[in-house]
Amino acid sequence: MSRRVGLVVPVLVAALLLGGCGTPRSGDLGPAPTAPPPSGAPTTDRPVPTPSRSAEPTPPPPNGPPRPSAAASAVTRRPDPVTIELWYVRAGQLVPTRRTRPATVATSRLALTELATGPSPAEAATGMTTLLPAGVEVTRIADGVATLRVPSSGDPATRRLREAQVVWTLTQFPTVRQVRLDGATPVDRADYADLLPPIVVTGPIPGERVSAPLVVTGTATVFEATVSVRVLDAAGREVATGFGTASCGSGCRGGYRVVIGLRTAREQMGTVEVYEVSAENGARINTVAVPVVLIPGG
Repeated sequence: MSRRVGLVVPVLVAALLLGGCGTPRSGDLGPAPTAPPPSGAPTTDRPVPTPSRSAEPTPPPPNGPPRPSAAASAVTRRPDPVTIELWYVRAGQLVPTRRTRPATVATSRLALTELATGPSPAEAATGMTTLLPAGVEVTRIADGVATLRVPSSGDPATRRLREAQVVWTLTQFPTVRQVRLDGATPVDRADYADLLPPIVVTGPIPGERVSAPLVVTGTATVFEATVSVRVLDAAGREVATGFGTASCGSGCRGGYRVVIGLRTAREQMGTVEVYEVSAENGARINTVAVPVVLIPGG
């Protein structure tokens, strides 16, 4: 009897060992982890799953430079440039233009510096000038009010135009709604709206390179809100025309946007004229001429 028992025990042990070599079972907590067991714990002969190809890092292309990491790209990426609007003076009225400069947190300082620097040669050729001297800076911006001091001028009209340049330039920024000049009551754009010409052109700006489609934008207070546009080539020939309607009719100022086709066989100087058609005799009046560079395309 003892010999039979001795034979049965090894058989049972072998059967138990063979039963444990099948596929791992999953319980309510999910499949068993595949990480190696702690040191000293018994091991099993379960196969370790092979990681999927999607989990593997993508190797750099052969004979090519290594791909920069996301962290390196974030560090080396330059901030986008900033475009600011500047309001100069022409024939006793305010006229706008733009500058694109490297990004800065001191946008008000940048704007006043550019304003004092004066117009570009192309802008100066149209009669633009600046009345703001160098060194004017905002001393404080709080509750939407920018505070600064503007040097006085003996001529009241000149001083008012100088103040208007500052107010219209600074209030383009969302943090500035009004401007306090020399400790006086804060003012805004409405206080100098009478210094705007009947037609203001915000784009294109003098010297800009343009092609089809040509987009002309600005504000106007004209008869029946109709704004007309024509394009002249280097020889003064009319090569394109168009018209649009401002958002407000006669007696009030509204924004306009006119899109016209444009064809030119070669790069050349040109002029964009924005004007009003007289209700009396059909003549072009209140014309704003913007010198541009016409380029093929579109």
